[in-house]
Amino acid sequence: MTARVRAPRREIFGWAMFDFANQSYTLLIITVVFGDLFTRVIVGDAPDYRLGNLLWSLALASGYLLAVICSPVAGAIMDYTASKKRFLFASYLLTVLATAALYFVAPGYAWLGVLLLILSNFAYSIGESFIAGFLPGLGPPEDLGKISGFGWSLGYLGGMASAVFVLLVLGDVSAENFERIRWVGPWAAVFFLIAAIPTFLWVRERGRARPLPAGQGYLRLGLVRVGQTVRHLRAHRDLAVLLFSVFFSMSGISIIITYAFIYGAQVIQWDESTRTLMFVLVQITAAIGAFGFGFVQDRIGARRTYSLTLLMWILAILLIYLTPLLSELAQDRLGLNWAAQDIFLVVGCVAGLSLGACQSTTRTLVGLFAPLSRAAELFGFWGLSMKLAGVFGLLVIGLLQALFGLHAAILFCILLFAAALLIARGINEERGRAVAAAHDAGQAQW
Repeated sequence: MTARVRAPRREIFGWAMFDFANQSYTLLIITVVFGDLFTRVIVGDAPDYRLGNLLWSLALASGYLLAVICSPVAGAIMDYTASKKRFLFASYLLTVLATAALYFVAPGYAWLGVLLLILSNFAYSIGESFIAGFLPGLGPPEDLGKISGFGWSLGYLGGMASAVFVLLVLGDVSAENFERIRWVGPWAAVFFLIAAIPTFLWVRERGRARPLPAGQGYLRLGLVRVGQTVRHLRAHRDLAVLLFSVFFSMSGISIIITYAFIYGAQVIQWDESTRTLMFVLVQITAAIGAFGFGFVQDRIGARRTYSLTLLMWILAILLIYLTPLLSELAQDRLGLNWAAQDIFLVVGCVAGLSLGACQSTTRTLVGLFAPLSRAAELFGFWGLSMKLAGVFGLLVIGLLQALFGLHAAILFCILLFAAALLIARGINEERGRAVAAAHDAGQAQW
């Protein structure tokens, strides 16, 4: 039996630093700065920016789709050859290079932006799956919630750290400020490049490389191993149900991550100071949610915690949609001078808590349900579910906003989180953990 013992603190910290580092891409490129820059300045189809929004969705969805295709096969190869760190390093370098090249995307060169977004988002997304594959080896099941939550919370702090330069030096997103704000890509790349160094210094490559079977290449090996996993997922019923639920929840989350600040600029029409304050509040509340709910899930169970975060998301989306109406009611009925952007700040705190907690909890559940010998491969399927969700969510929201506008289209997220909540009722956490333990103990074979 392969015992799951807690890794040294330095290794756990090194693993979590990859979350700290890659948040520069998530926050500055996908969420806060470059998405707004791409839709309103580089494409710039005012007044409703529907073409820019659609191209934004298509570019990110294409990157996710590439990750969907590659993650499971890469995970299988990594497990067999004990090469997770090498694959992670390759994805890290590609993310850095493609993100730095976003500097060259200017008005009139939207096609170049689409291409670089596809490459950078693919590399970033598949790297998320690779780094998650190390989680089961970092501690026993009862510690994985806290370890995963620590990684997510440190990630949000990394997002805040990476944004300081943008807020203080690069300034606002506008055509007038383009020559300064275009440096957001190189800055995000440099931050990622430097901050992830502890990961490659301190995280161990567990497992032992095995020679290839006669007459079989790595690609064929990966495809064969993935086929075995798919055929045997019936034995991992709870993991399969979880991945189905994650498909819907991450479809909703991918929409919010990608469009929250675009929504703020286009629908709420906030000013620069409110955008900055929203960024700070979301990072703080997301870090609190990821870290705090890590303890909650270890106490009440990861599945119950996951369901709780889905309920929080449904409330958050409803409030996001109702923000303009709540502002009007406060002013007309109550005589309160509450602008829509002020109410949106409060709603952002609810979304932030939900964001950190939900993502951390799903990663913990996969870690609990994954045998150590198949960890990278099964996290590859987790990555597949998440990225396929991103493809689905962004394509649908892109089409819906083109037809009905972004304000109405955001309601689609309520349906996604409700579907995820309903499916999650079929997860039995104890049974899923027992199946993983049986594989680790050699009592079940694939």
